[in-house]
Order: sequence, then C-alpha cells, then structure tokens
Amino acid sequence: MSSTPTPRLRIAVLGAGSIGCHLGGMLSQVADVTLIGRPAAMAAIEQAGLTLTGPGTARHQAAGVGLATDAAAAAAADYVLVCVKSGDTADAALALAAHLAPETVVVSFQNGLHNPRVLRAALPNQVVLAGMVPYNVVRTGTASFHQGSGGQLMLQDAPRADTLAQAARAAGLKLELRRDMPAVQAAKLLMNLNNAVNALSGLPLREQLGQRAYRSCLALCQQEALAAFRGAGIEPAQLGPVPAAWMPRVLRLPDSLFQRVAGNTLRIDGQARSSMWEDLQRGRPTEIDSLQGEVLSLAEQHGLPAPASRRLISLVQDAETQPPGKARQWTGPALLAEITRPNGG
Repeated sequence: MSSTPTPRLRIAVLGAGSIGCHLGGMLSQVADVTLIGRPAAMAAIEQAGLTLTGPGTARHQAAGVGLATDAAAAAAADYVLVCVKSGDTADAALALAAHLAPETVVVSFQNGLHNPRVLRAALPNQVVLAGMVPYNVVRTGTASFHQGSGGQLMLQDAPRADTLAQAARAAGLKLELRRDMPAVQAAKLLMNLNNAVNALSGLPLREQLGQRAYRSCLALCQQEALAAFRGAGIEPAQLGPVPAAWMPRVLRLPDSLFQRVAGNTLRIDGQARSSMWEDLQRGRPTEIDSLQGEVLSLAEQHGLPAPASRRLISLVQDAETQPPGKARQWTGPALLAEITRPNGG
C-alpha cells in the first residue's frame, strides 16, 4: 500500500535583500521558495545563481529558487517571510493583502519593535508571527551573500510556528521558539544600535568592536535605550552570557579585558559588516529611524534625554546624502567626541 507523499512547504520571501536571500536560499533545500525583490537583484540571481557562504568556509549553491518582483507571487505560499526594511513594512503589507489566502502565515524577520503590529493591522485575516535574525549577512557579489557571524533564529512560539521551525532546522538553520518575542526584539534593538557606529566607521565589525572608543559610542546608545525601555516598562531578554543591563559597562572595558570577558562578541569573520554600512555603500536609505530613532522616540515620550542617539541619527542622515561609498569614515575617538560634545544634538 503506497502512501501519498507530503507536499513540500511553499515559502515566499518578500524583501529579498541580504537576509531574505540567505533565509530563502537555505530553506530552498527543503521547501519550494520564491524570492520577491527588486528587479535588478532578481535579474542578477537569475543570471549568476544564488550563492551563500559562511560561517567559516561553508558554501551553498541554492538551486531551484523562484524569482519574482511582485507580491502577487506570494499568493500560493504557506508562509511569507517579510524581510523588507522597517520603513517599507506598511506598503509591503498592503501589497500582500490583495493576494494572500486566509491560511497563509506571515512572519516578520525584521529589525525594530513594531513591524509585527504593523503587519497585523494591515493583514487582519492572517496569522502574523514575530521573528528575529541574530547574525550578520552581507552581499559579497551580485548574487552572493555571506553570513559573517553566528547565532540562532528566534520565532514566536504560537500555533503554525512549528512547521516552519522544523523546515528551518532541516535546512541547517538553528532556530529557537520563544514566547517572549517583544523582549527578544528589545534585546535585538540594543545589539542593532551598533549598526550606525559600524556604518560610520567604515570598518569590518570585528575590527570596529575591537576598539574601545567605538564600543563607548555603542555603550552611550545602549544606556539611552535602557533608560527609555525602563520608562516604557520594557525589559529586554538576555540573549547572551551578559545581561542587557550590564552591557554598557562591559563595552567600556579596556580592549584586552573586553576580549577576555566578551570574546564571543569578536568571533566574527573578517568580512562581516552591518547592513547599514552596506546601505551607505549602495546608496540606499538606512534603518536609522527604526534603531536610534526608536530610542529617541521612546526617550522623548518619557521625558528622557538621548543626545548620543540624536547625534548619530544626524550623522547617518548626512551620510545618506553623500554619493554611494563616499561618506566620511569616522575614527573611534572622533566619533565619540562628536556624539558627546556639548549641544551636539
């Protein structure tokens, strides 16, 4: 007696940039995946094929991935992974609304605190799950993407999450189901406050984080964020060996002591850089409004100062006006002096 084979999961990735291509490419080993992205990016993948590298020397050539440029391509999906920038979430949700079946599950694998809520408001008939990507992915070629750091994906532990979690694990992705995703997203925001520092430094993440002055810039931003979180009643999750509240103090340690206390932070390969650095190199808008901008907004709501975040927002916005790859590269001491100078904001 023959049994009917289980159909492969159908997954659409809306916002097929670095993270979206990495997730989709990995999942294509166990599911039918369609990447939905900008025409030039999809054309590059069609011509050269999708190549994923890292961490370490791992290499994967993703084959059989569908390519599209319109949200209509998500119509038959079991899961839609939303990987667009935070500023594009509302438009992405509206684009999806006309095409999704009621049983399609939407997953936000985005930075920021509010994207799942934005998606739920625009897609009331869908199950919307929050997700988090902890590692760095940078484009190294027209259709090549490199994972430069480690960590495990996190996904809201809710009905319909387990099937996607099983597929991710079968594809070699580490994934943890969590019931505290708002706290996880707050902790990820604390980590992502380094994106602006790294982008303005122009350095690989490992080199930038190895310098105390740059870490002190990040520590100032995290202090402001932690104060704003307390004002809003938000307690970030502990995602590593150091509690979130201790991180500003740890970041300010001398370089040699920091390496001993938080050595895992520096276990990043030499190619890893922040997504914001990549945005400035390619002349794209950054997510500064959803990172330091989120801290500044929360701080203002609770009558708290956030001068370092305010000044970094201004510096990144200025960098966005420069020709691609031509923004000033700040040394650590210069950047620290700039965001701490009186009336700097």
